[in-house]
Amino acid sequence: MPISWIIFIGTAILSWVVSARLKHKFEKYSQVHLSSGLTGKQVAEKMLRDNGIFDVSVISVQGQLTDHYNPVNKTVNLSESVYNSDSVAAAAVAAHECGHAVQHARAYAPLQMRSALVPVVSFSSNIMTWVILGGMLTLNTFPGLLLFGIILFATTTLFSFITLPVEINASQRALAWLNGAGITNIYTHDKATDALRAAAYTYVVAALGSLASLLYYVAIFMGRNRD
Repeated sequence: MPISWIIFIGTAILSWVVSARLKHKFEKYSQVHLSSGLTGKQVAEKMLRDNGIFDVSVISVQGQLTDHYNPVNKTVNLSESVYNSDSVAAAAVAAHECGHAVQHARAYAPLQMRSALVPVVSFSSNIMTWVILGGMLTLNTFPGLLLFGIILFATTTLFSFITLPVEINASQRALAWLNGAGITNIYTHDKATDALRAAAYTYVVAALGSLASLLYYVAIFMGRNRD
């Protein structure tokens, strides 16, 4: 089996393992409740206030682990299991998403860079699968098409790697605030840290998986004249 396929399959398996681990951690720490009894919604609202942010709304969205910050309409979107829960997991997730709101308010450079890439990545994601497929089918007659597909894919890979410091920094802000504000204590803070670390691993694996796929397509393109 070619080394590129081994890397590709290995990354896919690792991604599944990390995702399953994240789900397990979230379910585990969802059973550990905060002594304050604050829900994810209340934790988010307090963190925003403590950071002097008053123009961001906290809303509930459907789904599991669908939590995110939307810089366009300035909303912290929390899944129902986070929004209404007073668990350590909910507090960690809510604070993490508010960490993105703080980044936005403070003009955090990596977040600005990632936001600037969103239109490009959105365009690339919509067409790159078909461009790469067409490029592989016409590799010997029109290699430029695959090269174009590789360039499109490279933008998504770059986006994945820029996402890493954004996510890690948001977790660092969240954990520092949770500890400083007394939301977590000596018993619960390590659990919040573990939950956010598990979430961070999913972004690391996603970036590595994207890089592995990119190198695979580059290898195909570079090897077109070796047959």
